Amino acid sequence: MKAVLVEDEKHSRETLRNLIEEFCKDVYIVGVAESVDDAVQVIRSTNPDLVFLDIELQTGSGFDVLSKLSDMSFDVIFTTAYEHYAIRAIKFSSLDYLLKPIDIEELQRAVNKARANHYVAYQKQQLETLLANIAGKTVKRICLATADRLEFVSVSDISLCEASGSYTNFYMKDGRKVMVSKHLKEYETLLTDEQFMRVHNSFLVNLKEVKQYVKSEGGYLIMNDNKQVSISPKKRDEFLSRIGM
Repeated sequence: MKAVLVEDEKHSRETLRNLIEEFCKDVYIVGVAESVDDAVQVIRSTNPDLVFLDIELQTGSGFDVLSKLSDMSFDVIFTTAYEHYAIRAIKFSSLDYLLKPIDIEELQRAVNKARANHYVAYQKQQLETLLANIAGKTVKRICLATADRLEFVSVSDISLCEASGSYTNFYMKDGRKVMVSKHLKEYETLLTDEQFMRVHNSFLVNLKEVKQYVKSEGGYLIMNDNKQVSISPKKRDEFLSRIGM
């Protein structure tokens, strides 16, 4: 895999280069850049398979680099020195990031994922989804990685999410079900600020899609698609508060 490093701090740049050369044997660094403009030029001239992209650069951000590129047919692994505000948006796009100081196992995991899941048809859409969410300040689309594809859906089109062991089933407003191989907890963290609430160990619901709250039989919800959802007694007060009751 041909890789480009975009990092404006010399120490961080050399450290990452050394880690890649020692622990990611089939990754070849074909270009290095320190600024937004240099990064755009290097990526255009080298046509890499993978870009290690620092989120914060002295001349702008890694997102500025992407926004200047019309052809984004490469994988991206973001790097950052702290829990950046954009990490949530990065996760929504099913992209990877590494926190500095970079852990060797995390680096290898991210590279292996880029190698194994080289979704050429989806790369541009993943990055466009990320840039749209960053620009809009709120998350409007999410990328769901299923067993055989990436599916891009509007957050508002999700009715509810249901835990199924180590998987999560997404029930869409149009009646479709999408199964993703991630725990429900991960999506609870991502979607809580987007009008979603974990009302039960097994259910994360879009509050805008709740049609009825039934008090009998311990309490349960009826969604707009008529799916019945249990609500945990310890979540009842929070749910009523969230819907303004």
